[in-house]
Amino acid sequence: MSGPGGVGKGTIVTALVARDPRLWLSRSWTTRGQRPGEDPDAYVFVSHDEFERHIADDGFLEHTDFLGNYYGTPLPDHGDARDLVLEIEVDGARQVKALQPDAFLIFVLPPSRAEQERRLRGRGDPGDKVEERLRKAEDEEPIGRALADVVVVNDDLDRTIDEMLSIIEAERRSRAGAR
Repeated sequence: MSGPGGVGKGTIVTALVARDPRLWLSRSWTTRGQRPGEDPDAYVFVSHDEFERHIADDGFLEHTDFLGNYYGTPLPDHGDARDLVLEIEVDGARQVKALQPDAFLIFVLPPSRAEQERRLRGRGDPGDKVEERLRKAEDEEPIGRALADVVVVNDDLDRTIDEMLSIIEAERRSRAGAR
C-alpha cells in the first residue's frame, strides 16, 4: 500500500491486519523522530548511521530518502505463508514493482488536499513539514496512480477498509485461479 502522507495508510493497514489473519505487516524502519502520541511500534526508529549500515548490508527490500529522513522495508522472512503487506512511500513502491512485478499495489488518496492537510496537522506534523508533504503529494500522485493496480480514495475509513478487504480477496481468488 502506498500513498501520500496523511491519507491514513497506517490506520488502514493496522485494521486490515487485525481483520484478516492471512495478512502480515512488515514494520518499516525510519530515521525520523517519533511524533507526539505516535505508537512506538509504528516504525522501527533508528539513527541515520544504523539505517545506512543496514543499506550497506543489503538489508532492505526497498528504501528511500523522503524529505530528509530514511524510510525502508527490511527484507521479509520468506518462511511466513501469510500475504505480506507493505506500507511504503511511492519511491519504495516503484522499487518493489521493479523487483517483484507481480506485487499488487493499492494506491490510497485523500478525498481532497484540504482533508489531507487537516489529517497531517491533526497528527502533529509541524507546519513546514505539512507544506512539504502536500507539495510532495502533488508530485507523487501521478506516479502512484501509474504504478497502482487499484486506486482507493480514503473518504470513509470503515468503507475504505471493507473495500480493500474485498480487493485483496478478489486478488487472491484471481491468483489462485491462475495457478
